[in-house]
Amino acid sequence: MSKRKPPIHDCLIISPFFMALTLLAGCSERNAESKGLTFPPVPVSVATVVKRTIPVEVRTIGSVEAYSTVTVKSRIDGELEHVHFKEGQDVHEADLLFQIDPRPFELALKRAEANLAKDMFQAQQARLEADRSAKLLAEGVTSKEQNELNQANANAMDAAVRADKAAVENSRVQLEFCTIRSPLDGRTGRLMVHEGNLVKENETVLVVIHRLAPIYVNFSVGEKHLARINQQRKYAGSLKVEAILPGEPPTHEEGILTFVDNTVDTTAGTISLKGTFENKEKVLWPGQFVDVALRLDEEAGATVVPAEAVQTGQQSPYVYIVRPDLTAELRPIAPGRTIEGLTVVEQGLEAGETVVTDGHLRLVPGARVVVKGSSEAARSSPQPEPGS
Repeated sequence: MSKRKPPIHDCLIISPFFMALTLLAGCSERNAESKGLTFPPVPVSVATVVKRTIPVEVRTIGSVEAYSTVTVKSRIDGELEHVHFKEGQDVHEADLLFQIDPRPFELALKRAEANLAKDMFQAQQARLEADRSAKLLAEGVTSKEQNELNQANANAMDAAVRADKAAVENSRVQLEFCTIRSPLDGRTGRLMVHEGNLVKENETVLVVIHRLAPIYVNFSVGEKHLARINQQRKYAGSLKVEAILPGEPPTHEEGILTFVDNTVDTTAGTISLKGTFENKEKVLWPGQFVDVALRLDEEAGATVVPAEAVQTGQQSPYVYIVRPDLTAELRPIAPGRTIEGLTVVEQGLEAGETVVTDGHLRLVPGARVVVKGSSEAARSSPQPEPGS
């Protein structure tokens, strides 16, 4: 005969019993641990609470913009004969970029110079004839009408010479336009037209050049900060702006605030700002998104701890303090802003106290602790300012 399976309701009756045993075991373990009688000391990393001068900053997201951008086009129609740079190359002002076939423009210049030479000769002859006509009129040999006609012809030829000179100058300029040089220091982008193609005047884009040093970072902050920004610019002269690029470790670039827009965006309630960065190492790149920190002021004597020391509790944030007898104390705190891995503590801590930065999961109030390496603890502690 097959064995009868226990009914489902029997299992339901037994389950709460085992749950109660589990809870009792957990409570007993926690009580024993809180008294420090049964379990060994908990290894923890610690840091010392210190007072430091902390910057008052506004943090936001910004985008990098080239200091200046030039879209290079041809100023004449012609065949692109030669490209004198490589895509993505750094170029300097007046560097040769493109050469357009100059032969049609050389011929046009020679034709204009020939017309000028011809008209100059004719103008010289017309002027001599006008001078003779004036003498003959004075002697009464020729008529007044003939003299006026000769004078008008000479003046017309003089005007033709001036027009020819302008035509020669225009042909020279057109010939110069066959050689295209960089208008600024910067970096070239993708080559848009290759050798052998025909380009059209003021229409065909050849390449785009961005100036990368210096460079701009555009960002916006809430309008509530505008009054303080204007006040600090008035008294401090300039405000520092920091651009932070992600990485291990993050890259920090410092610049100054150089532009505050003249109107507030009524839709978003923000004001547009712009910082200028030297960007000597070409770290910032146009179109890149970066974290931005605008420094408004400094707060002296702020109480700070490493950010990892602050834990989130049901009632309030807290830290674990290591007492002199190497036992843990749970201390509720009032944390402020976090800057560069340090959290400002507005209430709950005093300088010189020791807080736990790692090992919280095994800690309960009153538990015994052992510090993992005093040298490591010293390195993890925020450094106090000289003289504090």
